[in-house]
Amino acid sequence: MPAERTIDASMGEAARRVASWIARYAPPEGVPDELVGPDGRVRPHWASLLDTLGGLSREDIDDRFAAAGRRIRDMGVSYRVLGETKERTWPLSRLPLLLPQAEWREIAEGVAQRAELLDMVLRDAYGEQRLVKEGAMPAAVVAGSPDYVRAMSGATPPGGRWLRFYAAEIGRGPDGRWWVLGDRAQAPSGAGYSLENRLVMARTFPRLYRDMRVERLAPFFRDFRAALAKAAQQKDPRICLLTPGPFSESYSEQVSLARYLGFLLVEGADLVTSERKLHVRTIAGLKRVDVVWRRVDADWCDPLELNAASHLGVPGLLDTIREGNVTIANMPGAGLIESRALLSFLPAIARRLLGEDLRLANIATWWCGQDEARDSVLASLQDRAVAPAFGEQLAGFPGRRVALGAEFDAAERARLTEAMRARGMDYVGQEVVQLSTTPVWKDGALVPRPFALRVFAAATADGWRVMPGGFCRVSDRLDVRAISMGAGAQSADVWVLGDRPTDNSTLLPTSDDIEIVRMVGDLPSRAADNLFWMGRYFERAEATLRLVRSLCNRLTEADAPNYSGRQPIERLERLLLAWGAAPTRSPRLSATELALAAAGGSETAGSALSIARAAKYAASIVRERLSQDIWHLVGRLESRLDELAPGLASEPAILEGVEQSLHILAALSGLVDENFNRVAGWSFLDLGKRVERAINGCRFARQFADEGATIDSLDTLLELIDSQIAYRSRYLSGAALAPALDMAVLDPFNPRSVGFQIAKIEEHLSALPTLRHDGLLEAPRRLAVKLRAEIEVENAAELDVAKIFALEQRLMSLADALAARYFLQGSNAAHFEEPIRLA
Repeated sequence: MPAERTIDASMGEAARRVASWIARYAPPEGVPDELVGPDGRVRPHWASLLDTLGGLSREDIDDRFAAAGRRIRDMGVSYRVLGETKERTWPLSRLPLLLPQAEWREIAEGVAQRAELLDMVLRDAYGEQRLVKEGAMPAAVVAGSPDYVRAMSGATPPGGRWLRFYAAEIGRGPDGRWWVLGDRAQAPSGAGYSLENRLVMARTFPRLYRDMRVERLAPFFRDFRAALAKAAQQKDPRICLLTPGPFSESYSEQVSLARYLGFLLVEGADLVTSERKLHVRTIAGLKRVDVVWRRVDADWCDPLELNAASHLGVPGLLDTIREGNVTIANMPGAGLIESRALLSFLPAIARRLLGEDLRLANIATWWCGQDEARDSVLASLQDRAVAPAFGEQLAGFPGRRVALGAEFDAAERARLTEAMRARGMDYVGQEVVQLSTTPVWKDGALVPRPFALRVFAAATADGWRVMPGGFCRVSDRLDVRAISMGAGAQSADVWVLGDRPTDNSTLLPTSDDIEIVRMVGDLPSRAADNLFWMGRYFERAEATLRLVRSLCNRLTEADAPNYSGRQPIERLERLLLAWGAAPTRSPRLSATELALAAAGGSETAGSALSIARAAKYAASIVRERLSQDIWHLVGRLESRLDELAPGLASEPAILEGVEQSLHILAALSGLVDENFNRVAGWSFLDLGKRVERAINGCRFARQFADEGATIDSLDTLLELIDSQIAYRSRYLSGAALAPALDMAVLDPFNPRSVGFQIAKIEEHLSALPTLRHDGLLEAPRRLAVKLRAEIEVENAAELDVAKIFALEQRLMSLADALAARYFLQGSNAAHFEEPIRLA
């Protein structure tokens, strides 16, 4: 046991420093057995890391670990607990798991062998079924699994592979022996989190990371991407990562993988089958999909043949797969190999199919669908664990995934015995394996915690390639057995220590024979929709904050004697209430309370805080298209507005929060303008901003520049459109109605005028792809061209509230036309007429 281990400091000066450091920080729980071997000597591969830490002060260590936490938050690494709507910050352990090269080589060889074996099992189960016919595996192990997809029986995947991405759950006992705890092929998660863990830890300990020769992850992902591209059997294939959507527990990881690999992140609604081929709905029509990396469970993939209630899949997908017109990683039905029942038979199947024993054995498992195995499990229940043979819930014991026989009381034991005798095929008995422990930094001390490791393998042209490292989960409890680990886990980066210096590897191609392209690229309609609304929400938040700032500025002046500027205050309050930025409850809020509610309130959908949250949600759906800087600023905007607590009753305090939020929005705007590639995604982001700014410009003009407007109201209009300096440099007299309206509505040189926005909208639409060959303008472009022509010939002296309102309504009709043309989802996709081509 870890607590019984002692440290032998007779290994020299470095070892004594390490031993001293361990003694200083190790708690009474004992020393982790990953750290110190049974002989009391610090394992050599841990000595370098701990010697480096031993040379740091407690403050230095805390600073490095705090910086790692900030990087996680800034990078937006998160996960979601099933049933929760809010994401949690990723729980990264501050110390890596270290694996020497010799030990890792044995693991990698065992995982590669296992992946090949399981692919052969799947090929047989959905093909000739010789393993069942010849008695190597009971038919119930296949047919009884809910992950067996009957509709895929007889299907032949392109390239013949059912598995293209596999993960093995492995654990190590305190004696150093590794065991396979389970197999993952349905939609294995964790590879993206491994990437994120590496980015954080390599920056936390850069010199140590380099000196310890940690093997890079990039070559694994490069080979995996190349293998998927080759499976498509055509040049420049279109590869998609199919996600369940932003409420998936691991959506952040899926975003990271899509961004890193350059895959198109799509949801089921983005895809459509036509002529037994798979296409993605883009703003340029339907585009052929060649490869799909599936992260949606098989049962939800096709509502026509599988779960009819699914909104995550694609109708007709299975038929497309059976025709061999799309490559899927992994094939629907691959989840069959995840059943614990299969573990009972794999050792014998390996000898039968491969002619050799498993190099990495799984924990001993007995499927209780056979009388002899069931009776053996019941006879030794005190020393066994009972788990579901298929799925994750233990039949007859709601809420329990795995149960230790020693923990059953007499009544539970009798109930389990009866259930196993009645339907033993639902249960397996498993050996109880104690996990070894790795050091975790907790509350200023090194503590031993059990861990399990998920190792990934990808099928390539040269065989199975295993990721050097993996996804390590570390329990928060000391007494955790292999089969019950999971709750409250942290994640640790996994460092495989090379025996020679490692090369700096990237995913960039090495060949010079690459065709240069400059193209808009594929933009799914859903992505265009969310980018458009992301732009609108940012602009709407800014407009609301500008109204609040203007109100606070005037409230600080309203206390002066003989103040005559009440009109703009009343109009600002009225507009904020009309926008739904503040509640209209009785008794009516004071002006200061209204300003606070409009900025940081959460009661109404029109407050700046609520709008910022809507912008963040839209951004989360297209996160793979956004830089980390943009995502970080989106989060900062929400956080800053959320800090405007009700106790901040003074106008200066509200004003300070509003100003800081406007600065964040200005930084966002600058990042988008300077760093966002000028492709279709940027066009829709900017279109949303321009449409919203034009509509808001009309509303500002109607509210503050009617015939009864005072000079103070006109000055407020110029302040809201950030044009006071330009106006004063152009006109020596004070604010007048016609010049103010010209600057707010018609001026083509003012980046805040309505006319300027309309011109930009028309320019964007002229550059976007069209669906028709007849040369006629599509509805959005036709409306924009007409609006631009009319506003260019309009006379400011003839503008009135009625004309401006009519212009506002036509802008809203233009927004609707944009949605109808480009944001085609579900049944609306039928509106595609005469597609240019099905690529």
